[in-house]
Amino acid sequence: MTSSPKESAPADAPRRDIVREGETLTLRLSGSWRTDRPFPDPAPVLAALAATPPPKALRFDTAGVTGWDSLFLAQCRAVLALAGQRQVAVDLAGLPAGVASLLDLARKVPERQGAARKTSRATFLERLGDIGLAVHQGLFNLLDFVGDVTLACLALARGKAVFQRSGLVGLIYQASVEALPIVSLISLLVGLILAFVGAIQLSQFGAQIYVSTIVGIAMVRVMGAIMTGIIMAGRTGAAYAAELGTMQVNEEIDALRTFGFSPTQFLVLPRLIALVLMMPLLCIYADLMGIIGGFIVGVFMLNINPVQYLTHTWQSVPLANFWIGLIHSTVFGVLVAMAGCYRGMRCGRSALAVGQATTSAVVTSILAIIIATAVITVACNIIGV
Repeated sequence: MTSSPKESAPADAPRRDIVREGETLTLRLSGSWRTDRPFPDPAPVLAALAATPPPKALRFDTAGVTGWDSLFLAQCRAVLALAGQRQVAVDLAGLPAGVASLLDLARKVPERQGAARKTSRATFLERLGDIGLAVHQGLFNLLDFVGDVTLACLALARGKAVFQRSGLVGLIYQASVEALPIVSLISLLVGLILAFVGAIQLSQFGAQIYVSTIVGIAMVRVMGAIMTGIIMAGRTGAAYAAELGTMQVNEEIDALRTFGFSPTQFLVLPRLIALVLMMPLLCIYADLMGIIGGFIVGVFMLNINPVQYLTHTWQSVPLANFWIGLIHSTVFGVLVAMAGCYRGMRCGRSALAVGQATTSAVVTSILAIIIATAVITVACNIIGV
């Protein structure tokens, strides 16, 4: 009885001939038995072992085998398992020396209990416990990071912080000038939208001039800061997480620690300084662009006198709103920088982990911005500002 692969197979494709001589079954193997070659179907071997009358012995002839790897070993072990089920004696003498010794070792060493992958599903309490441990570890890591940043800021105040001043200039440019186009577009559109929404209601009472009040107060007090914070979270915060995550993958952060540098001072502190300095300026610029958006709607659609619009805006926006907006933007700068750097510093050591860190940085930043906005708004209401 003989089986062979298809004629279209490569010249060195693995080949298996099954020869039955009396009560002895011989597997005559040849070719390259490596993972890059398609292996013959094992069904004929099973059929030969299950034939009637059954064979009493199984032997191998591998004189024609030109190469083998772990998959060949797995194939031989599967054949031995079939022979064991049929109570057929196996002679390993015909196998390559390495294969025979490994199969003999695998037969003598019992399988380690618990090594196989378990498919059992965790109970609700186990999952709840895992979530609690993960939250506890996350809070501990966050407090550890905040503590490191605090120590770095104290070192900066004492003039002992170590980081590249030239790198700080580049980070400031990245967080300011390069962000102006997107901040301009988004802020202008927000001002237009606010003016449109206000005009629909106010035009019913002939009070279109108060569109300037709505746009001015909304942009200066909170909307300019929020829109700038969200833009910087998606743009600069994500970039921080990706940069630091890539440095983590390339073991550059480990190299800094090896040379005695503090990664928090060298990498996190410049990014924090850049955003804290530039966010208030970007917020003022966003306020201006939003007011221009409202000005366009008021002048060109509601036919309000330009001078009257600007004068009413100046008179109706209290200076306290301006300072509240700056406080918002400064807090947002801290939150975005901290979230981006934290996710980057805690990144894993793979490309997938870098992507996850970037996504987490954006989500964390936006969530922190919303929470901070609510807290500051409540605080302002309590103190009557």
